Amino acid sequence: MIGLPGYTLSMSAKKPNIITMYADDLGFGDGGCYGGEAIPTPNIDRLAAGGLRFTDGYATAATCTPSRYSLLTGEYPWRNPQAAILPGDAPLIIDTNRATLPSLLRDAGYATGVVGKWHLGIGDGGGAIDWNGEISGTPNDIGFDYSCIMGATNDRVPCVYVENRAVVGLDPADPIEVTYDHDRAFPGEPTGRDNPELLKMRFSHGHDCSIVNGVSRIGYMRGGESALWVDEDMADVFSGKAIEFVEQHAEEPFFLYYAFHEPHVPRLPHPRFVGSTKLGPRGDVIVEMDWCVGQMLDALDRLGLADDTIVVFSSDNGPVLDDGYEDGAAELTGDHRPAGPLRGGKYSRFDGGTRVPFILRYPNGARTGESAALVSQMDFAASFASLAGVPLPENAAVDSENVLNALFGQDSAGRGELVTEGIQAKTLLRTGEWAFLPAIDGPRYSGTTGNETGFSHWDQLYDLGTDVGQRRNLATERPDLVERLGARLAEIRDSSRTRKK
Repeated sequence: MIGLPGYTLSMSAKKPNIITMYADDLGFGDGGCYGGEAIPTPNIDRLAAGGLRFTDGYATAATCTPSRYSLLTGEYPWRNPQAAILPGDAPLIIDTNRATLPSLLRDAGYATGVVGKWHLGIGDGGGAIDWNGEISGTPNDIGFDYSCIMGATNDRVPCVYVENRAVVGLDPADPIEVTYDHDRAFPGEPTGRDNPELLKMRFSHGHDCSIVNGVSRIGYMRGGESALWVDEDMADVFSGKAIEFVEQHAEEPFFLYYAFHEPHVPRLPHPRFVGSTKLGPRGDVIVEMDWCVGQMLDALDRLGLADDTIVVFSSDNGPVLDDGYEDGAAELTGDHRPAGPLRGGKYSRFDGGTRVPFILRYPNGARTGESAALVSQMDFAASFASLAGVPLPENAAVDSENVLNALFGQDSAGRGELVTEGIQAKTLLRTGEWAFLPAIDGPRYSGTTGNETGFSHWDQLYDLGTDVGQRRNLATERPDLVERLGARLAEIRDSSRTRKK
């Protein structure tokens, strides 16, 4: 038996299904259940109403690749120097010889699948990726039985779907070529920089290379015309694949990592969602994503799986408005505060960069309501492995903690401490109600997005219990605490990649 206060799972019983729905750049204050009023999110709110809504739930990083790395490996991203925002032709950064969340659950008898955004690299690193044949170094090599993904993210080439080990819909007579080397850009191929008249959405910074579907991207590609995605259809494509996976494995335990591309740029909602909000494309794609959440919840109801399925909804980092395209997000935001009461957003060391929406629903095992327990997506590996009855190898999920009691609402504390990071692996320590940000030289604001970085020439110390907006720096008033937390952060950063006994 696996025991929790008020909850036990017989090892002979069917293990609960697990679905992690992962938003991209969604802020703490964007959803209705977190106080947002400008964007209707009835399905996310429905999930929260039937589940546990965390107010201290964190990603490990304020950018996408590092957070995704931690969720799947149970390891702090700064332990892997490659765990930074990746180009679209980067090799797989997860060691195929190490246990991961999907491989652990697969060992426990789960069918495992990933649908949506990947951005953790593809290929074995032995040379340039050949997008025209069987592809190695895919999610299938780190524990997933099935994958249907975009290779990187929606603002980077190649703009194609990869299903398991092959590009979907590719015509062999029209092979794909990809480069991120400006000096090797393909002559004669239009770019946003040189051909702005071809754009239906103009770039604001970067994002001025190859044009696909009327949008210029980061990086260069040519060929593969029959395989190119249409941004406006992406939500429908991924929703269909995710529900199909659940339908195919309804009679056995399954784990699905369903990674949305919304509200990441470029924001191009399907026409049926255009105008859903007064906030322009950013608001509209959040409504589109909420619809996707509802489609999955409806499917679970239809298949009779809702009570036996753990559904987690969260985001990879905090919000950003202008992240490379002129879509009116900054101009139209009005009184809406994407990060809610938090300071900062994507790329920031402040809490708005990593404290994110975090909801867990499990009718057969978890309580409902609100929890202030400190929880991290990094802890899914240890927690769900424990639930499934799988022991962790010594070198697996080295920073992941079994916080299942907190995730299920049986423990109000959760983690004792957590290291998170802003841009470029610049870390801070959260312990209890304290947030300690060591001095790091650098600009206070991002020169492209305008978001606060959290960099400062001086140490920063905030009491989040009384100052959730991180407005009063107490470092000079509590030098003893600054010294202690600084030493603890350094100790964690210097620790080995061996799992604690």
